[in-house]
Amino acid sequence: MTRRLALVTGGSRGIGAAISTTLADAGYAVVATHAGNNVKAAAFHRETGIPVYGWDVGDFDACRDGVAQVVGTYGPIDILVNNAGITRDTTLHKMTQQQWREVIDTNLGGCFNMCHAVIDSMRTRGFGRIVNIGSINGLAGQFGQTNYAAAKAGVVGFTKALALEGAGKGITVNVVAPGYTATDMVAAVPPEILEKIIAKIPVGRLGQAAEIAAAVRFLVSDEAAFVTGATLSINGGQYMA
Repeated sequence: MTRRLALVTGGSRGIGAAISTTLADAGYAVVATHAGNNVKAAAFHRETGIPVYGWDVGDFDACRDGVAQVVGTYGPIDILVNNAGITRDTTLHKMTQQQWREVIDTNLGGCFNMCHAVIDSMRTRGFGRIVNIGSINGLAGQFGQTNYAAAKAGVVGFTKALALEGAGKGITVNVVAPGYTATDMVAAVPPEILEKIIAKIPVGRLGQAAEIAAAVRFLVSDEAAFVTGATLSINGGQYMA
């Protein structure tokens, strides 16, 4: 039996890398994307054997062309994990239009661009699994993140609408919304601030990337065929929606 093919955007670092390797370990064929850090992408490929392609998910044409290249090499994409995302944090009165647009275009626009590139094939074949990575801050809000919170909240609405469109075609679409997770991005937070963040998490620690990846692994499986339009919060009880 041909292995199902999973495409993970932002799949060579942090949570994305954990998702890529978890799906590969579960028997899926996996392709990851990155945007810019060629050195880390190459190192990830050497360490895991997972192919890594480079394109900007905020660019509609780049997503279309990149997906076509992946399909031409590896075959149809059965699973799409929209994990790629950026931050441009600042309070609204200091935020530039560029900071707003970059985050919206990548974090929300990227979901549209990537889903648009794969959805026709999924509909034709009668199968698809799409998992969009949201955030606790798209559900609860966060000071200094009007752009990021808006984009991640938009991902939830986008997911619910696409889930309705895909349900009759064997396509499920869900959100995994992580809380604060032990990644390089969080590691860069000053220790005194990180201590305050952890103090607000009922389980008393940061999440692990593998815990997020495990949820994605379930949602793309056959066992999750009746789960669609859902938002799975993985945040240690910090925000219960």
